[in-house]
Amino acid sequence: MIELTGVTKVLKGQSEPRTILDGVDLSVAAGQSVAIVGRSGSGKSTLLSVVGLFDRPDQGRYLLAGQDISRLPERRAAKLRSSHFGFVFQRFFLLKHLTAAQNVAMALVNGQGWLPRRERRARVMQALDQVGIAHLAKNRPAKMSGGEQQRVAIARALVRDPKVLLADEPTGALDTETGTLVIDALLAATSRGCALVLVTHDRDHAARMGRIHDLVNGVLTERVPA
Repeated sequence: MIELTGVTKVLKGQSEPRTILDGVDLSVAAGQSVAIVGRSGSGKSTLLSVVGLFDRPDQGRYLLAGQDISRLPERRAAKLRSSHFGFVFQRFFLLKHLTAAQNVAMALVNGQGWLPRRERRARVMQALDQVGIAHLAKNRPAKMSGGEQQRVAIARALVRDPKVLLADEPTGALDTETGTLVIDALLAATSRGCALVLVTHDRDHAARMGRIHDLVNGVLTERVPA
């Protein structure tokens, strides 16, 4: 699904250019899960931005489902983000005045054009059920715990049936038990064929992924299992 070859990204806004990603190779097939681990400032979020088409590599090649998208114009990149990707962040970015179901439905309104109300509701409830919180569909964020809000955010990412799920420190603000439930929900998506890329500082969460890659000084290396 994802294949990066020799991807390099250089930060040029400072007095001296700084290489953030240095010849990164990464492949993730449908249904696979990969953890990206590294210190703050190591380039993990930049790598996710490149994979999620918010940024472009300065060098190297990016294939998505076999298509070379290394130099896509923004309009086409935006369409691919909508059709192929789901995003989950440490902050939930839920709209406080909307219910859980309404927050999830926003992804369909913004990403898939007009859908009949019945179909839209069915897809929203299915996404909420996939993360185990269908019973909270009518609750607003203020009446939900942090873990429940994060699972709403995951449902919002899943409702468009993405091919790739990108998660940037999704458990960083949660306690251990709640974080485990969130990782459970993310991994469940891989059983349905979704490719998962998880950026995390948590060793236990990283260990649950199919592969672990370390990002150090812009260089990505796969960790050899012990």
